[in-house]
Amino acid sequence: MATRTRSDMRKLRHERIRKHITGTTEVPRLAVFRSEKHISAQIIDDSTGRTLAAAGTTQKDLKGNANKVTARKVGETLGKRAKEAGVTKVVFDRGGYRYHGRVAELAEGARSAGLEF
Repeated sequence: MATRTRSDMRKLRHERIRKHITGTTEVPRLAVFRSEKHISAQIIDDSTGRTLAAAGTTQKDLKGNANKVTARKVGETLGKRAKEAGVTKVVFDRGGYRYHGRVAELAEGARSAGLEF
């Protein structure tokens, strides 16, 4: 039997979470992806398969290290872009990551920009 890596285990956790969390047109899903160098998030309507808003540290206006400060800026930017797209309420999909550190800061930034979850 092959050994499972950390990323394999994260993917299994994410699949388990996604069984219960789906984004609708009224309440889309805020999905988070975190790597060692970057963090990104997008607001997705799963019923149509469309991304309504997105933000990440790979974008020109948010360049920087993926630390807590930058993660909060990504969350705030995503919240502003979501407001422009007419989204106020979302369901949070942490992507199999612990709700801790950069993921929690991104969520707090999105809340401070006016998103409800």
